[in-house]
Amino acid sequence: MSRDFYSYDPQDTRDTTPRRPHREHEADVSETRTNRGSGDAPHNGREAPETLDRNVLKPEREDSPRAYYVRDRAYLLRESEIHTLSEVGRFRVVAPPDLAKYGYARDSARMERDIRRLKEQSLLTDKTLETSQRQTLRVLTLTKQGQRLLKKTNRLHEDQAIYHGLVKPREAKHDADLYRLYHKEAARIERAGGRPVRVILDYELKRDLNRDLAALGPDKDDPDAKELIAEKHRLRVVNGKIPVPDVRIEYETAQRELSRVDLELATSHYRPRGLAAKAKAGFSLYSRPEDASRLRRILNDQDLTAGILAL
Repeated sequence: MSRDFYSYDPQDTRDTTPRRPHREHEADVSETRTNRGSGDAPHNGREAPETLDRNVLKPEREDSPRAYYVRDRAYLLRESEIHTLSEVGRFRVVAPPDLAKYGYARDSARMERDIRRLKEQSLLTDKTLETSQRQTLRVLTLTKQGQRLLKKTNRLHEDQAIYHGLVKPREAKHDADLYRLYHKEAARIERAGGRPVRVILDYELKRDLNRDLAALGPDKDDPDAKELIAEKHRLRVVNGKIPVPDVRIEYETAQRELSRVDLELATSHYRPRGLAAKAKAGFSLYSRPEDASRLRRILNDQDLTAGILAL
């Protein structure tokens, strides 16, 4: 996520070639690993204060709309609305209460005004889904038009995937919680002097991993070949399989090197063997408060030292 969010002055995008964000560092992602996850963000098992609204929005009265063009259609958008498209597009599904907290410094009224204007321009969808135990969940997703426009603004990292639409409604709550999970971990990275650069969801990791495994053909079950594929994707083989995290954050460290951390949102539905595999893979484990005690008991019973961080 860029620190100079407002430094880009959008022009008439019909007449310009989208600019690719400049990469200051060409080094590979660091191979540093610990038993609390990959990368060097601090993990001491204790809950840490969160960093809210790391991209400080302009005062609303100063945030005038500007024209963006996609296929000869004009969209009038404020900086805060582009910010909302960026947040939702990186995670596919975001719950408005979390967006208000992390993206608008808890200014829900301003957020709702932005959501309304984005919906009116067919850039954002706002749905209420029925979840388990007859509870409901309100979620935001980009439309196809919203995805196209966000790509045109060139606001995100050049390799950042941008998602649109709701693919698995039954998993919407879990997917929406990943946005909150990201901000918890991003705060840790920033306190250590780092800067988040790119978010990679499990969709993208699984796609690339399965493509390379399929290319092995008859050798796809060969242990040595599988180890090489896992290493290529900076993952580990555990019990003959390659666990994939819910979210990977690539970030720049205080030493201006690229590193990463793999995150897993564990739930009460996890079986002991599955949770153990995630811990052995080196993922940083988070859970909802109501699930934490059971998950910690599972890890303790298997003599695993990985901690469970609170979502």
